[in-house]
Amino acid sequence: MRWARCLMIGLLILVANAPARGEQLRELADFAGVRGNALVGYGLVVGLDGTGDQTTQTPFTTQSLVNMFSQLGITIPPGTNMQLRNVAAVMVTARLPPFVRPGQQIDVVVSSIGNARSLRGGTLLMAPLKGADGATYALAQGNLLVGGAGAEAGGSSVQINQQASGRISAGATVERAVPSMLGANGGSLELQLREADFGTAQRVVRAINDEFGYAVASALDSRVIQLAGPGDPNQRVAFMARVESLDVNPMDSPARVVINSRTGSVVLNRRVSLRAAAVSHGNLSIVIDTAFGVSQPAPFGEGETVVVPDSDIDIQQQPGTLRMVEGADLMEVVDALNALGTNAQDLMSILEALKAAGSLRAELEII
Repeated sequence: MRWARCLMIGLLILVANAPARGEQLRELADFAGVRGNALVGYGLVVGLDGTGDQTTQTPFTTQSLVNMFSQLGITIPPGTNMQLRNVAAVMVTARLPPFVRPGQQIDVVVSSIGNARSLRGGTLLMAPLKGADGATYALAQGNLLVGGAGAEAGGSSVQINQQASGRISAGATVERAVPSMLGANGGSLELQLREADFGTAQRVVRAINDEFGYAVASALDSRVIQLAGPGDPNQRVAFMARVESLDVNPMDSPARVVINSRTGSVVLNRRVSLRAAAVSHGNLSIVIDTAFGVSQPAPFGEGETVVVPDSDIDIQQQPGTLRMVEGADLMEVVDALNALGTNAQDLMSILEALKAAGSLRAELEII
């Protein structure tokens, strides 16, 4: 039993002294130039079961149909009132991945821009997708997959999820590639940290130089690291793969409190601390109740019957008592804030006041 106990203690000491495994560099940084590009286009969805645009209220749908018919050799007489319910005007969006080549396929998202009630069961006609420079990079076409569903009868309706948008898997074919300038300057590369930090940049430079055995990397600032990569493309790919697979221990994030003013969510990271402070918070509620009475004149009088409002205003204020809050670690901070017994909205106000008083040792970010 004694040797087993000694073995267990030795294993615990070994685990406690083992260095923490870092994160792969691919999770912390990206190479400059390796990025996607947004594409957007306009098109028509046909084959809808009477749930398309009301063309009298969306003239651009009718105009698009007339232009498409003219390209197909069909002439629509001027002044024709086309009452179509199976067509919808849509916007098509996609993301062009880096290094994609003509002939490859990408996913597209189709969204209605008119008053179509549903795109379920529709087919997108050929729509060119353009980039920020106005050039066409892909052509989209195919059957839509809409996750929502709905039904209506007798003036009642029910709907599940969103029906005004859909997705086409591999619905666009790439027609033009975006030229890549990766390593064009004599093999020089730039590695960009996703979160700027001088300490993390220094650790990345040290890890890369230790891996290759000579000064390959140099930090330009807290975010950008310059690499002296090889000029040959094949060797450059192997070099970049080797760099991305390195393990680096990033610096801890600074103490931060994030408040979502729309949802009332409050998030604190583990470095948040509170210096001693006394907090008093009382709720103030104002209730206005208005009752309407009728003032009616006497019989055979010449007065008029009028409605007279009677308002009753009640102000209630809960007493607030001073309570000490202090915490050196996250759990102590959470316990101190929970002891105040406030809701999310009150907690936001208290955190702002603690920050202004200098007690909250963290960055306060409101999103």
